[in-house]
Amino acid sequence: MDGLTHASDRRAGIGKAAVPANGGIHLNSRIVIDDEFLSCRSSVRRFRRGEVIAGAGVLVDTFARVQSGVVSASTMLPDGREFIVEIIPKSGLIGELEVLRRQALSLEYRAGSNCELHFFEGRLLRDMYASDPSFREKVFSRALARISELELRIIANAASSLQSRLASTLLRLSAVYGKDAANSGDELIISQNDLAATLPASREKVNQCLRRLRESKIIDGGQGKIRILNRKALEACANAVSVK
Repeated sequence: MDGLTHASDRRAGIGKAAVPANGGIHLNSRIVIDDEFLSCRSSVRRFRRGEVIAGAGVLVDTFARVQSGVVSASTMLPDGREFIVEIIPKSGLIGELEVLRRQALSLEYRAGSNCELHFFEGRLLRDMYASDPSFREKVFSRALARISELELRIIANAASSLQSRLASTLLRLSAVYGKDAANSGDELIISQNDLAATLPASREKVNQCLRRLRESKIIDGGQGKIRILNRKALEACANAVSVK
């Protein structure tokens, strides 16, 4: 289906058919598969920044590939705050592990920027998984790598100051945006609310840290955009090294 989806379709989940179900929160490991699905039949949908692509707790039998833009995957913390677990770049997949496991989505997916997604039937993924040993190996290796990355982030967050965590997050997002050839990775399109939810931290404290980075001429920008001016200084800040 070309064009924007209707609000009711977006809330229901990925694809036309969706059956609400209760699913626990788990590490939603990302499989980034280069070109396996590009020649397969798909439907194309476009979303504006901030629109919900799929809601948590929904059982679906389609998965999506990010063709352009970025998508955020989030959950709610016990205190009611949103936590953005991951920002999915171009070529990343959404809902692939849930389709393989026949489980409900555990995260909510929103358009982090204006984006285009290609949607595929779940049986395509299950058939490839069942018939292609190299594909199964890729699924496992990508999932393990993603879990390892999330574990390292959790450990780093526990031991670092907010300023250091913010700098590390900006560098990580820079690598995500840099996956798109149209973006050098130096300009990040992200609201302060989303940036606070990614850390997670309060918007007020994040604003204070951003202001210090601007005053040091390390970053610049506003209105939902952050531009990295001094990458070396940002890396030093992420490593809690004092720079002049």
